[in-house]
Amino acid sequence: MVLKEILVKDVMDKNFLIAYEDSPISEIKEELIRDYKKEVFIYDKADKVQGIITMKDICNFVREKESNINQKCAIDIATKGVISVSEDSDLLICRNIMLKNNVGRLAVLKEGKIVGVIRQEHIRDFYYMKVEETSEILKTAINYIHEAVCVINNKGIVIVWNENAEKLYNLPKEKIIGRPLDEFFPNAINMKVLKTRKVIENCYHEPRDGTHIVISAAPIILNNEFMGVVSTDKDVTEMKQLSDKLKKATEKVNFLKEELEKISNREKGLVIGKSKVIQQKIEIAELAAKSSAPILILGESGTGKEVFAKYIHKISGLEGEFIPVNCSAIPRELFESEFFGYEEGAFTGASRKGKAGYFELANNGTLFLDEIGDLPMDMQSKLLRALQDNAIRRLGSERDKEINVRIISATNRDLEELVQRKKFRMDLYYRLNVIKIEIPPLRERKEDIVLFIKFFLEKLNREYGKDLTGIDTDVINILTSYKWKGNVRELRNVVEQMVVLCRKDFITKDMIPEYIIHDVERNEDMSVLDKLDKKETGLRELLDSYEKYLINKALKESKGNIAKAANILKIPRSTLHYKIDNYGINVND
Repeated sequence: MVLKEILVKDVMDKNFLIAYEDSPISEIKEELIRDYKKEVFIYDKADKVQGIITMKDICNFVREKESNINQKCAIDIATKGVISVSEDSDLLICRNIMLKNNVGRLAVLKEGKIVGVIRQEHIRDFYYMKVEETSEILKTAINYIHEAVCVINNKGIVIVWNENAEKLYNLPKEKIIGRPLDEFFPNAINMKVLKTRKVIENCYHEPRDGTHIVISAAPIILNNEFMGVVSTDKDVTEMKQLSDKLKKATEKVNFLKEELEKISNREKGLVIGKSKVIQQKIEIAELAAKSSAPILILGESGTGKEVFAKYIHKISGLEGEFIPVNCSAIPRELFESEFFGYEEGAFTGASRKGKAGYFELANNGTLFLDEIGDLPMDMQSKLLRALQDNAIRRLGSERDKEINVRIISATNRDLEELVQRKKFRMDLYYRLNVIKIEIPPLRERKEDIVLFIKFFLEKLNREYGKDLTGIDTDVINILTSYKWKGNVRELRNVVEQMVVLCRKDFITKDMIPEYIIHDVERNEDMSVLDKLDKKETGLRELLDSYEKYLINKALKESKGNIAKAANILKIPRSTLHYKIDNYGINVND
């Protein structure tokens, strides 16, 4: 059974919430929490669907608008227009609609009425079911193989022990599965492969006294990750059949994993960002990808210039590879051999087979020239010649070779200034700068910081085997206030540090690196001082304004606790009470 054979009516959730346009937001919030629901559909007085509100919408509204939620009704924050499907739609259609519209749920309508809801997890759960089904099919297939088969994981624990293994060793699977293999067979070939990760074929082996077999064992690699070892006493034909079955199962599992990633990560292409400024850059990139024109990507270090280059290559549909080159890391004497390649015997130490250069490797694809501003002048002229002629000549060769390469270059330096200083060739600059994309620094696209945090948190959770459920609001506020001189690269490092050092299931303010907190607080202080400095007032009024700011700051840090705030300010509690009354400060704000 495949995804398009599963109908909505078979898996939809018939237990959903509805509210009316004039329903108070506070009541809707309480109902969502009480019923463990993620959304509520909004009806008008004629019982027609008008919109939808999610718990995330309510949280965002409270945080961004800073208004009293008790004064708002459902229609004030509802997302107008509900995307819907019919009962007889299949899950494949639902998945495509969700991806296209970037939504996590669909209303199921029948005769104009909501009869159920399909959520992202319904589709995800089905994929997990198919993964388990594939595993059961694989186990059944292994039991039909005539030889004994044993599979251990990367810890040496037995996970597959087929029926012929039971017969051969007189050892039922109930006793060995889930146990270390070396408890039963200390000299097992599998354990050697577990250490070396190298194939062993047709080896005479005595796994236990009185048992003599010819055995082969091989490591199992899935997505470049070592998963374990499979072994069989075999003739070569049976081993090939087992390998084919494992390969097909691996391909199917990989397909299911890719589909899950599409559902859980709906960011456009390889580029993350919903801010207006980054969406404009994505639009330019998409238009540029349709042509063969050279592209120059500018931006500070860590802004994601190579990510943009990969995205352009991905959507361009080019048949060739994406070849990245760090121009600042190429020694002058190796420039020609690295870029253009060389023939056999071109110089002392040259490979007997010769070597293809970057241009040949990127033929019919994309050559990404990173840090192009660091390329020395003599190398620039050689690069320009290749770009003008669309041809290169290997070292030691007498013939030119035509090339068809898309050039994308990138730098964090001011190339126009380098041209004026005679540090960069003007003709090469104009050759590269047909289409220019300037990637804004992270501090100019603050609305994307939360997206990056979410993306990195999910990725690092998987990478480190953790299950962090979220981030405290104070953490988000601080991270969005920080200037991020290292841009996205610095943000990733900070999130990784917090994930690695987190002992809880929730990231809190105390896990933020101290230098970030100090920088944000210093910037807040300087901001207040700048504002005070611009006022045309006397010294007394300036001092009073700054004192009021410090008191408010201390109250905020102490969460309204007068005693703690007085301790922070290092003044008596009675003095603080007097100043609060004198300045008319609301402690509850």
